[in-house]
Amino acid sequence: MIYMEPADTTSRIKARKRGNRAGILFFQILARVGGLSGAYGFLNFVCLYYLLVDRDAVRSTIPYVRRMFPSAGALRRRWLVYRLFVQQGKHLIDRYAQLGGHYPFQVSMDGREKLQALAGASHGMILLNSHVGNWQLVMGALDHLGKNIHLVMRPEDNAAVREAFQLDQEGGRIRVISIDAPFGGVVDIMNALQAGDVVCLMGDRPYDFDPVHVSFLGAPARFPYSSFMIAAMAEVPVVVLLSAKTAKNAYTIEVPAVYYPTKGARGRKQEHWAGYVQQYADELAGFLQRYPLQYFVFQDLWGAQDDEKPD
Repeated sequence: MIYMEPADTTSRIKARKRGNRAGILFFQILARVGGLSGAYGFLNFVCLYYLLVDRDAVRSTIPYVRRMFPSAGALRRRWLVYRLFVQQGKHLIDRYAQLGGHYPFQVSMDGREKLQALAGASHGMILLNSHVGNWQLVMGALDHLGKNIHLVMRPEDNAAVREAFQLDQEGGRIRVISIDAPFGGVVDIMNALQAGDVVCLMGDRPYDFDPVHVSFLGAPARFPYSSFMIAAMAEVPVVVLLSAKTAKNAYTIEVPAVYYPTKGARGRKQEHWAGYVQQYADELAGFLQRYPLQYFVFQDLWGAQDDEKPD
């Protein structure tokens, strides 16, 4: 059931084992028959299995747990990893339930007027998302913008997950721009922005793009700066969008910051972009202080530390 967006080709192959049509259908039926509580209850056993068996999943989660909970010992770190697995599973079940129309979710947005005003302009904009909360439900809450929304991501290798999330459906407003395309999809991104559309990028995982190092949760971390560079080239704003589950049937979306990146001086580009990235990283860190068990980045953003050994 657990599906984690992988960071490299090897992980992408392994991740296929974490989601299949039978498993997805099973949880969809549970949500429909037993409600969210019934599906959540069975999820606890599934996540325990992954905690005990899937060493790669645990290993990818430990770096964040170490930074977010620095005083936690080895046993508590395992317990926190398990709780992160459960939380991610709940978010996925919520998405399946919403798509099937079996359960209504209340989604509140702090900053709706700000976002609506930006969408009313003739230019496009970049929505800077993070691996926190439920980005799939966020996309559904953006229908009021009345614009095409392009998700910049790797094509989903797992056919079952791709079908369940109904990404890039013909005739829909949500489209996918592949970062596996030439130049990382930058040409398609620029075309979408010039057409006045919305482009959604993840701001907290570098993938194959050059990162900058900024302070995040008390230590230097690698974050991509491509969102700000592209925004400066296209002369569009970058809007930070963060979401979190606040109750069994409720989510909140916040728009804590809007940036208008400018092109940096020649020879000091990295330093220039790092300033914007640091502001974003600070916003994300503050949000995680309120929702620490809803961060599903599953990657070591800080890199291996000499004084740290894997659990």
